[in-house]
Amino acid sequence: MIAMNSPGAQADFNPTASEPGTGSASDSEIASHPETDALLDGELGNSLYRAQFVAWFRAVAPYVHAFKRKIFVVAVSGEAVVAGRLARICEDLALLRALGIRIVVVHGSRPQIEEQLAIRQVPSRFHNDLRITDTAALECAKEANGEIRLDIEAAFSQGLANTPMANADIKVMSGNFITARPLGVIDGVDFQHTGIVRKVSAEVIELALNARAVVLMSPLGFSPTGEAFNLDMEDVASSVASALHAEKLIFLTDGRGLVDADGELIRELSEVAAEKLMSEATLSEPMGFYLKHALRAIKNGVPRAHLVPFSLDGGALLEIFTHDGVGTMIADDDLEELREATIDDVASILKLIEPLENDGTLVKRGRTRIEREIDNFSVIEHDLRLFGCAALYPFPQERMGELACLTVDPEAQGMGDGEKLMKRIEQRARAIGIDKLFVLTTRTAHWFLKRGFTVATVDVLPKDRQRMYNWSRMSQILVKKI
Repeated sequence: MIAMNSPGAQADFNPTASEPGTGSASDSEIASHPETDALLDGELGNSLYRAQFVAWFRAVAPYVHAFKRKIFVVAVSGEAVVAGRLARICEDLALLRALGIRIVVVHGSRPQIEEQLAIRQVPSRFHNDLRITDTAALECAKEANGEIRLDIEAAFSQGLANTPMANADIKVMSGNFITARPLGVIDGVDFQHTGIVRKVSAEVIELALNARAVVLMSPLGFSPTGEAFNLDMEDVASSVASALHAEKLIFLTDGRGLVDADGELIRELSEVAAEKLMSEATLSEPMGFYLKHALRAIKNGVPRAHLVPFSLDGGALLEIFTHDGVGTMIADDDLEELREATIDDVASILKLIEPLENDGTLVKRGRTRIEREIDNFSVIEHDLRLFGCAALYPFPQERMGELACLTVDPEAQGMGDGEKLMKRIEQRARAIGIDKLFVLTTRTAHWFLKRGFTVATVDVLPKDRQRMYNWSRMSQILVKKI
């Protein structure tokens, strides 16, 4: 962790590994007693489990607060149902609802329609990867969607003791929320009863959500003349998310998410990067189709869209409540923001610097001091989480400023955040007429020397800062003209 202290104390890199102990006894010198070992293992195991549980629960708290009363549209592919994942998915969605998140479920039915067509010995017909829905195929779609809808309602109705659904008491509402129109004739091909979404009854859906119901939507739509149309799940999900101004659109897919040329998972993409990826036409057909509709929702005001593998147990929870997630997230803007700190950042700054205060790298400041000096701080934030901070303490008479409390979370080290924060402080300093920065450090001199700082002595510091210099630490002083 990069860390520099504010005036009065000096900071350093947090050691990445502790020093090995000395004077330890050999294995042969340590007596072992099975009962004692079992007791210690049990106590230590329980203690570790409790600590991990508390740490995890506290880590997800910001997401719980941020998403309360927000709308998530979750698209569950028909393949997930075939794979036997439906019960677990519904358990996870029930948990999200219990946390105050309003849930709309849109299910797919492609493999189920194929099964119905095979039973009736009716051939599947496609053009440009879109199903041509004739009268027989439409009947198969109705049959398949009705069966899946009942399965989902049954899954949400579970309430067995000692299961995640105990005491859930979830009501599911569905209906003719989608007005559709025929896709029509394309390239001389009549798609017949294949349709696209024309309008979403957002007000009615919101009434159901406000009544604490889970809204369930099938990929079927209806025209004002009473015709039924077979729709794409992705079209329905992106249209509903857009109409409801949902916080998230989540596709539970049979793939890992988007992958790069080396087969590595792409964990996040901005809208601009996603459009570029689409234009390169290197994605597989299913992933390209998902990304197309994810981008459509993003362009219509949905802040985040996710492609999450349904094969991973708890995938939706891991994607929502862990920072790195397990799939691909597409965002409406750059996820990283470098900005000036506000009073709302005090708690996050304290948490960021706390380990360094505890090991003596930084002196303890306390909430009151951080609140008083918050205007001096700049922070770097990534998708609701603070990953770094730095402060500027100006000495206007000498046209100098101290770069202090430069701290980067260990998870983000090596990604350039420290340098970004340093440059931000330089910009702030120049804006108020400062032309020279100095830092005091006991362990990170090499980092600053690489970035244009030079070694100096105490007498170059502003007079007020010289009086605060801690001679017992013998911190190195480095200066840079800006």
